[in-house]
Amino acid sequence: MGKTPTIAISHLGCEKNRIDTEHMLGLLVQAGYQVDSNEELADYVIVNTCSFIEAARTESVRTLVELAEADKKIVITGCMAQHFQDELLAELPEAVAVVGTGDYQKIVSVIERVEAGERVKEVSAEPTYIADETTPRYRTTSEGVAYLRIAEGCDYRCAFCIIPHLRGNQRSRTIESIVAEAHQLAAEGVKEILLISQITTNYGLDLYGEPKLAELLRALGKVDVPWIRMHYAYPTGLTPAVIAAIQETPNVLPYLDLPLQHSHPEVLRAMNRPWQGRVNDGIIERIKTSFPDGVLRTTFIVGFPGETDAQFEHLLQFVRNHEFDHVGAFTFSAEEGTAAYNLPNQLPQDVKEARKNALMAVQQPISLKKNQGEVGKVVDVLIEQEHPSQGVLVGRSARFAPEVDGLVYVTGEASLGTIHSVEIAKADFYDLYGSVVKSPRLVVGKV
Repeated sequence: MGKTPTIAISHLGCEKNRIDTEHMLGLLVQAGYQVDSNEELADYVIVNTCSFIEAARTESVRTLVELAEADKKIVITGCMAQHFQDELLAELPEAVAVVGTGDYQKIVSVIERVEAGERVKEVSAEPTYIADETTPRYRTTSEGVAYLRIAEGCDYRCAFCIIPHLRGNQRSRTIESIVAEAHQLAAEGVKEILLISQITTNYGLDLYGEPKLAELLRALGKVDVPWIRMHYAYPTGLTPAVIAAIQETPNVLPYLDLPLQHSHPEVLRAMNRPWQGRVNDGIIERIKTSFPDGVLRTTFIVGFPGETDAQFEHLLQFVRNHEFDHVGAFTFSAEEGTAAYNLPNQLPQDVKEARKNALMAVQQPISLKKNQGEVGKVVDVLIEQEHPSQGVLVGRSARFAPEVDGLVYVTGEASLGTIHSVEIAKADFYDLYGSVVKSPRLVVGKV
């Protein structure tokens, strides 16, 4: 055999995709392949694609076309490979393999088969795989942060969402497996673990016959890591047991990411959301009462087919009333293969964009007010980047999740991947500004 080929990975899409990328990297390195971040030098480029909404597919296709024009041998993995396997092979002669979302663990054999001259299609119709703590992994996040997948797939069939079609039904890992991986990450110096799945509050339902998030959080409380942050917690899944586990487990942050999608019961019903009419004022108030110092993030879809002016106004009023710390807004994207694709009364793009802008205009002063409430406080900040030329460090406090929320710009000295006490001096719509406190307090998880 000749020299071992060099492989680069181009990562697109969400943090679930990122974990798949990290496992592929780990497996390839373990098998002795040269993995290079420079696509120009690589013999193969693995493109881990996203197919969630139109904009994501456009980006994935652009990346594939650019690499094809550069004469690269392309291995297409991830959601778009799952979604459009045959079309991709037909349209892109440069694609030497397509690998589905439940098949990335076979990446080493896929490369070997391609090297032997085969054009490989490795796509399970129904993805069932989930990696565990024994699967090699090469982290690509900053040293202080790691994502930890507790489950994959989803059993719900929301009208706008293609995810179950792309990633299969829910499959949870055991509490023991997750805790073992958390201990490994803590031993590597990770300071913040982000728990992710499609619906974190449904964790364990498929495995144990009932959700076991409360038990999982308490078990993770014994891991030596200062911050554990949950993503995608359904408000109705925040049962008294889960709320108590968050309250009583010091390293679990009271940061709740509630994927509400809308406030109006009719729109929620049209979306086929679980617990449709029950995302209401009462449930949000109950969460706020349980976590007076908690941070609430949510996301909304505007411009769902048939959304009336009155229903959109209901959403604006809901956002005004509850003053979420962070709000993400998406314009509805009609996805072929979902129930909402064929719904009547699809709204024009300019109406959807106008609604998104109106929603963000309501949220901006709220975000500013929340951030200004931090001025004068001393908060723990995880330092993630340094910009020596500007004399500034960049990190996040417990109020901010990576990628989606703001940053804290810090003057003073601190090493990367560590948590420091920072006095906040200034705030704007998205970010905070402060300086390292000279005599650091003992850092213990919550702030």
